[in-house]
Amino acid sequence: MKKKKKPAGLQKRKAISGYLFISPFIVGFLLFMVKPLFQSLYMSLSTVNVSTSGFQPVFNGIENYKKAFLIDPDFNRLLTEELGKMVVNTIAVLVFSFFVALILNQKFRGRAFVRAVFFLPVIISSGVILGVEYDNTLLAGLQETIQQSANSDTSITAAIENILVTSGVGSRVFETVFEVVDGIYDVAISSGIQILIFLSALQTISESMYEAADIEGCTAWESLWKITFPMISSMLLVNVVYTIVDFCMRTDSEVMEMITEQMTLYLDYGFSSAMAWIYFVIVGAAIGLCALFLSKVVYYYE
Repeated sequence: MKKKKKPAGLQKRKAISGYLFISPFIVGFLLFMVKPLFQSLYMSLSTVNVSTSGFQPVFNGIENYKKAFLIDPDFNRLLTEELGKMVVNTIAVLVFSFFVALILNQKFRGRAFVRAVFFLPVIISSGVILGVEYDNTLLAGLQETIQQSANSDTSITAAIENILVTSGVGSRVFETVFEVVDGIYDVAISSGIQILIFLSALQTISESMYEAADIEGCTAWESLWKITFPMISSMLLVNVVYTIVDFCMRTDSEVMEMITEQMTLYLDYGFSSAMAWIYFVIVGAAIGLCALFLSKVVYYYE
């Protein structure tokens, strides 16, 4: 007599659905990315001679890595500056997207339209439309106007900036804050996905929790930190990882520009591969540290 198969549990079915969902990426990665990945790693350990017959790598150990860290005058400086910008940008994007998501989660007339407006930058900055944005005179003029308005000596922010910076009290901190304010266009453009993730997390919080807190006498500020923030903390970890990866893959990154220049202009594939691997490992370590730290404060609930 054949035994009846037991129905799969909920967690198992969720896992199977998840693997099916990401299976196209896994298959594509195995077919198209694994071989170039190892070729790039071998190139970083070689001197690559380019000729009409193709690429001819000659193994030279860690010489390219020594050149990047000890000989090249710009790589260490650009890498340090880029990591600093990454930290500031990540914090700015997360704070901006969290509070925008809080606003968009409120009930008001035209809410769907406003949500669509905040998600438009994601559509604009993807695919073919990305080129349209950079080639569009109107959008370029709009961005330039915003930047000039923020940097104008007659603007309120410029006046406040001059007062706080010249006072000498925490001038570097104020400079960093005003750099973020001046770059609000870039922050808004980079926040579409994060807003959507935070918004989806906010909508999973039961209204009964806020009602119970209100009965107990909690203020809105206390509810924010005692209910809202813990309940969406798992999505905070997702957004941190996404924001770091998104920032480090930007085409206007000075480190990426240097790697591309060494590869295309000087045809130094070995050195450019070494710099790319250094950048990759450092960014991966930064993501790992953030995940390790945030995983200790993330609250998971059923």
